[in-house]
Amino acid sequence: MPEIAVVQTDRAPAAIGPYSQAVVAGGWIFSSGQIPIDPATGAIPGGSVEEQTELVLGNLAAVLEEAGGGLGTVVRTTVYLSDMIFFGEMNGVYARHFGDHRPARSTVAVAALPKGVDVEIDATATVAPAVP
Repeated sequence: MPEIAVVQTDRAPAAIGPYSQAVVAGGWIFSSGQIPIDPATGAIPGGSVEEQTELVLGNLAAVLEEAGGGLGTVVRTTVYLSDMIFFGEMNGVYARHFGDHRPARSTVAVAALPKGVDVEIDATATVAPAVP
């Protein structure tokens, strides 16, 4: 059985259930979905989908960095939106954070997200920096 390492960082919100922020196995990082929770206060700030996406991607980056990767090593993401009307707002922030790096992505609208937020993103990434 492969070794699985649990990832935990105070730079991102603690898990709010029986799961890990991420796990590392076989050179891969599998993150749990990140929602816009301020890791310092545990609060869910109000605000636009753009502001929520900024916080989500900051939390995701912190988890990936703790695991030995980063946004530049992401190979796939899944974006969950409370409504597809928010796609453009989310996509603009997402594009800024990933720059020229273009991981595979699925974006889906869901009936509801934890804590009533509008954006959740999870990722699969490599531990070592990706080769350009």
